[in-house]
Order: sequence, then structure tokens, then C-alpha cells
Amino acid sequence: MSFTLPGFDLDRFVRETLAEDLGEGLPGGGSDVTSESVIPAEARFSGVMDTRDAIVVAGLPVAAAFFRALDPDMAVELLVDEGAEVPAGTDLMRLEGNARAMLIAERSALNTVQHLSGVATLTRAYVRAMDNPACTLLDTRKTIPGLRHLEKYATRMGGAANHRMGLWDAAMIKDNHVLVAGSVGEAVRRAVAAGVREIICEVDRLDQIEPALTAGATRLLLDNMEPEELREAVRIVTGRVPTEASGGVTLETIKAKAATGVDYVSVGRLTQSAPAADIGLDFTPL
Repeated sequence: MSFTLPGFDLDRFVRETLAEDLGEGLPGGGSDVTSESVIPAEARFSGVMDTRDAIVVAGLPVAAAFFRALDPDMAVELLVDEGAEVPAGTDLMRLEGNARAMLIAERSALNTVQHLSGVATLTRAYVRAMDNPACTLLDTRKTIPGLRHLEKYATRMGGAANHRMGLWDAAMIKDNHVLVAGSVGEAVRRAVAAGVREIICEVDRLDQIEPALTAGATRLLLDNMEPEELREAVRIVTGRVPTEASGGVTLETIKAKAATGVDYVSVGRLTQSAPAADIGLDFTPL
């Protein structure tokens, strides 16, 4: 049940999340006062995590890590695969182990699976609405601080690909960069001169396309363009670099935008606005 993501420290995430819930370092903090006062230390539970919504599953290995951090001997069985699309009422995980450990880890585990499955489920809805295997859905950097690696993992489980992971892995020249540089072409030239290999340039007008390409942009982000303008932009580019439609993309508009011939459509809502899935965990004393 190994779970690794480049740049993501699972042990640290689990440790810090549990510490936050237990109030470690705060006056009077450091324990689950309810469980310790009500549940005997030797008590054992079995538990079943299930979904009340139809979802695309994401985050179960992370949830398992919360339980095993508090009871290394806890029996954990994942019943569905990550990225699986399951109906409401599906059992996702079975647990058996120390009762206090289960109760302490419960909320952190559920919060994680609810949020990540919500992201994956919304992403799958956008992929389905796009209905275009020739076009790739991308996420964005509009993620909750500290959760970027997990949220971008969840979009992959939903069928999207990842845009930039951060500020380091590609240049993205936007209007504020252009404002300082003086023009789209000059902004791109400065990135090229700095040795940046991947240069994504945002354009919101057709007359910015040629200057960006001439200067060395390796991808064009076509910002807030309607389908007719997107088709014209794709015609001008003629396959010289990949094109990406971005801005104002909804479930209702994504199909028309993807059908214009762009290579990518990016959607901030995948991580910014995904509702949490309704997932619960029921315990039985042993």
C-alpha cells in the first residue's frame, strides 16, 4: 500500500495534520480528551468507510496512513482502486484495530478522502463534458496552500493532466509580466535569454500571437476567448506550438471550446471549487 508523490512527504503530512487536530503545542492540547475519557485503551473496533455519493475515488492510501500512524498493527483493506468510478453505497475501506486510534484518525482520514474524491469527481465530469479525446484537460495552480501535490494527484485520478506544478517548472508570461517588459515579444525574449526551456505565453488578442511565437514561446495560452476567436487563433498558429484555452470554462462551455482545435483546456474550478464528496465511516466494537 505504498503511496508516494514526487515532492510530497506523506509522513510529514500525516504527522502535522494529526498534531493540528490534537492541539499539540497548545495549552492543554496533545490528546483526544473525549476518546481517552470514554474509550478503554485496549478497546478494539472494526470499521467500514463508504460513500453516500457516486464518486471517482481518490485519497484512500493517504487515509490508511492516518490510521496506521496511530496503530501500526491496524488491519486496513482498500476495497476499490484509486481513480475508480463507483456508485453511491459503495464500501471503500475496511479497518480493524485499536478503537482510540480509529477515532483520533477518523476526521483527518475522512476530510482527505472527501476532498480529493470531490476533486477527482468534478474532474471526471469535465472530461466527460469535454467529450474530446484529441484535447487534454489541465488543472491549474489554484490549489489550497499545502495541498497542491494531493489535489493535482486527484485531478489525475479524474482524468486530467497537470499544468505547472509551481513557479519553477515553466515560465508563464501573463499580463503583468508584459506590462513590465513592455510587450509580449519582449517578455518572451527575456525568458528565452534567461535560458528558460518551456515558455507559456498568455495572449488575449490575436495580434499578440505572432510576436509571441517569433520571440520563442513554446506554448500559447489563449485567454478568455470565445470559440470563434479560438478557432482563428488555432488557424494562425498552424501547429507551430501547442495551444491552450483558458478562462471562463464551465461544464456548459468546455465542449465548444475544446472542439476549436486547441490542444488543451485548463480549468481552475477543478481544484478551486470542487465540493467534498459525502463519505462516512461506521464503527463496530469488537
